[in-house]
Amino acid sequence: MTKMMIGAAQIGGIQRAETREEVVARMLALMDEAHDKGVTFLAYPEMTLTTFFPRFYVEDRAEFDHWFETEMPNAATAPLFARAKSYGMGFTFGYCELTPEGQHFNTSILVSPAGKIVQKYRKTHLPGHAEFEPERSHQHLEKRYFLAGDSGFNVVRNQGVLMGMAICNDRRWPETWRVLGLQGVQLVTIGYNTPSQNNLSSDEGLEKRLYHHELSVCAGAYQNSTYAIAVAKCGTEDGNHMIGGSIIVDADGFVIARAQGEGDELIVAQADFATCDFGKSTVFNFAAHRRVEHYTKITTQTGVEAPE
Repeated sequence: MTKMMIGAAQIGGIQRAETREEVVARMLALMDEAHDKGVTFLAYPEMTLTTFFPRFYVEDRAEFDHWFETEMPNAATAPLFARAKSYGMGFTFGYCELTPEGQHFNTSILVSPAGKIVQKYRKTHLPGHAEFEPERSHQHLEKRYFLAGDSGFNVVRNQGVLMGMAICNDRRWPETWRVLGLQGVQLVTIGYNTPSQNNLSSDEGLEKRLYHHELSVCAGAYQNSTYAIAVAKCGTEDGNHMIGGSIIVDADGFVIARAQGEGDELIVAQADFATCDFGKSTVFNFAAHRRVEHYTKITTQTGVEAPE
């Protein structure tokens, strides 16, 4: 398959009092709209089922285990899988995963049109901090409530397309994109929940955050000749604001669909995955042009080591 109608199902803020069932009803409404518009693959955001609880601090992190899913699908999400299967629609969404071993991950899954989970990804680049820090304008405690992902960045063929996943902060790291690109990826999905204010810098507000978001996605798509769907949970949530800016980007790095608001909103575009081939065979022909002997610092060094 070279052409496919793809969609991003942006979700407005989810308040703490909202139930999983209420959220899934909102997701189903967007899925129905997507089906009416001919979409056969649909992407939802990071942490689609719950509020972004890492903005809150609790001493005993187990108090927040109720925000996590111990199985997928479960009773609350089963209608989503069933509806997508009836439509013959593949989809992806993010949620908080609690494993049988007691591990907590920020997770995304890729589901086939047959309703089968074909890939699971766990967020690699966790932003924020692990302890309460009063100097911040708001807390961002992902490092307190999640482990760094152990899945790595993998690509799977779904609906005839090579697909890979990333989550939120991962989009800012070129390593994310290149590892996926080295597997021939044709579509990268990225769900995000991004505060509209840097909590350590009043100079970095909504405008700059939207710019950096779009810059990261467009550059990653262009430099790896892949389509990308970046989809937000956004707007005001529990009194805190998150950026919107959901976009679909083509393999040349151009935005071909863009959300207009900060609520539940569907955007769609037709992807022609054959267009990925040009960049992959010319400017970004990795086999012809990469020089791995000069890149060893990327995998052998973590922090900056400046020369004397």
